[in-house]
Amino acid sequence: MEIQAFGYLGVATAKLDDWTALATKGLGMEAVDRGGGTRAFRMDDRTQRLVLDGELPNGTNYFGWEVANADALDALAARLERAGVAVRREPASLADQRFVSGLISFRDPSGNRLEAFHGAAIADTPFRPSRLISGFRAGPLGMGHVLVAVQDIDAALAFYRDLLGFRISDYSLAPVKAYFLHVNPRHHSIALVQAPVNVLNHLMVELYSLDDVGQGYDLALMDREKIVATLGRHSNDFMTSFYMRTPSEFFIEYGWGGREVDDATWQPHEVDTLASFWGHDGLFSAVGAEDPPVELRHDSQNRQRRAPVQVMEGNYTPVKGVCAWWDAMTEQGRQ
Repeated sequence: MEIQAFGYLGVATAKLDDWTALATKGLGMEAVDRGGGTRAFRMDDRTQRLVLDGELPNGTNYFGWEVANADALDALAARLERAGVAVRREPASLADQRFVSGLISFRDPSGNRLEAFHGAAIADTPFRPSRLISGFRAGPLGMGHVLVAVQDIDAALAFYRDLLGFRISDYSLAPVKAYFLHVNPRHHSIALVQAPVNVLNHLMVELYSLDDVGQGYDLALMDREKIVATLGRHSNDFMTSFYMRTPSEFFIEYGWGGREVDDATWQPHEVDTLASFWGHDGLFSAVGAEDPPVELRHDSQNRQRRAPVQVMEGNYTPVKGVCAWWDAMTEQGRQ
């Protein structure tokens, strides 16, 4: 397994100023001066995570996937070529623009430009968010995840799972066919959803604090039209998040509290609904589908629609139980 993380996203756009305002004032990323028609943004110790390119044709996004070293990159290129995938060894000049040591590029079955790289540059200075946030949960987990709509989901699944080595976390077969794939403990680094068109649907970035997301939601509410889906909690990766529009044709999911998977114990499984535990109103209608009925989220007589909150050491304070009934229930759950 060569691919270790989703390293960066490149977005071709003529709306550089609008994107800069969103990335800094809205998301809290740190702007990095690249000059010319390129702007870049940091999320952690990496030199850049999000790159905006005003010189590429609009909608020409590229996805950067990280491998461990040069040998892993060569092995991945060889495997792709044996499978008949055209691979380009990119010149040092392009690798320098991406701030990586080595770089190849190729296309997935839907035509998306994928880049694999090793040796991402570490910035000389600590990450400084552009607004007061606790920081992004990135590092070895990567910059977040992407959801990509594809016309031929079987071909896409074969490519990402069988050729690139991504692993299935969970999947849905009806009413929507979708696969959520991971390459590290993050529940998924890419989601593939069958649709009439091939398009990037959204980029998810995860924060360290729930308050960061809530305050980001407050900021987004200042222009209500920018909100695609209300604050809610997903039922498969447990992410508490909301979705907002970007100056491009895809959305940003701004979230907290995503679950992790452990390959030693995790078993891929089919989920019976993609409806959230609560909230996320507007998420399905934003792509021309119907939002799941509310009763699917609140069918308390037949199924449990809740899960423990996913927290890290140092990011919570336990409180003592004050209800004998609750104490008895939690003790029963431990038995």
